[in-house]
Amino acid sequence: MKNRYDRRRFIRDASLTAGAITFSKSLLAKTNNHKITASGRIGIIGLDTSHSIAFTKSLNGSNPSEKYKGFKIVAAYPQGSADIESSVKRIPGYTEEVKKLGVEIVQSIQELLTKVDFVLLETNDGRPHLDQAVQVIKAGKTLFIDKPVAGSLRDAIKIFKAADQYHVPVFSSSSLRYMESAQEAAKGKVGKIVGADTYSPATLEKTHPDFFWYGIHGVEILYTVMGIGCKQITRTSTDNTDIVVGVWNDGRVGTFRGTRIGSHDYGGTAYGEKGNLVLGPFKGYDNLLDQIIEFFKTGIPPVSKAEILEIYTFMEAADESKRNKGQAILLEEVFKKAVH
Repeated sequence: MKNRYDRRRFIRDASLTAGAITFSKSLLAKTNNHKITASGRIGIIGLDTSHSIAFTKSLNGSNPSEKYKGFKIVAAYPQGSADIESSVKRIPGYTEEVKKLGVEIVQSIQELLTKVDFVLLETNDGRPHLDQAVQVIKAGKTLFIDKPVAGSLRDAIKIFKAADQYHVPVFSSSSLRYMESAQEAAKGKVGKIVGADTYSPATLEKTHPDFFWYGIHGVEILYTVMGIGCKQITRTSTDNTDIVVGVWNDGRVGTFRGTRIGSHDYGGTAYGEKGNLVLGPFKGYDNLLDQIIEFFKTGIPPVSKAEILEIYTFMEAADESKRNKGQAILLEEVFKKAVH
């Protein structure tokens, strides 16, 4: 009976309104028991991604930014993906790199949690994220989850349900959200955004929904400038290219192009009432790290769980459209299916 009540309460709080996924602001306020802090010990789960190295160098290097003062990566649990070769082969080398930067290597997540105040869940493989995240959340540690937030929309929903249950702040984002031009568009440089086209590589990994692995970067740019409220999508897919067209509740249209040939690049165009803005180039991970450290200080996620879950619903819907030969798919229906 308790499980049924919890499920109903989560569905209520994660209600779908007019095709957009929305969450109660009061719930967000209630679930955050984080105490404001100016320093802390950070732990990493997963040394199978270059992001772990980039963050460690920025925080533990010889001349870290003043913005990062008081924060340091002190421990890491190396295990990431168990079976994705491109990830597994990185672990030994990345482990040695972080050890040179003063990071202690531990043998389990539970051991890591005894040594740190905050956690960067960096495992490249989204499939173990639910189990990994729940361990961190139950320990009460403020958590950043690198892309993808999980290996499925259903698991992503479960992660945020656990965060609500244990009153732990959780934040997830691609680094492309904090590309300077995307932030300028989102903050009104060209007025209200009336549409956008974005692009990024979209290499595929058979163990994940198509865009969870890499297309997330371009989809995140699209949501950064358009905001939430996508009602339906259609997808055209070939061996080398994907094009997803989203229609928002207010009639605006945003598109994402995912590429598997040609230049490995990120960008797009935001169309505003006062003009258009080219999105790009991407300059690195420090803008995202700035947001993570501020999140660790305040416990306030800079991206709402409503937006995070709508992004993953958008990508899951894109797979559904592909399975149905380009048919239009309602995000509301995809989300409801994942909840149930």
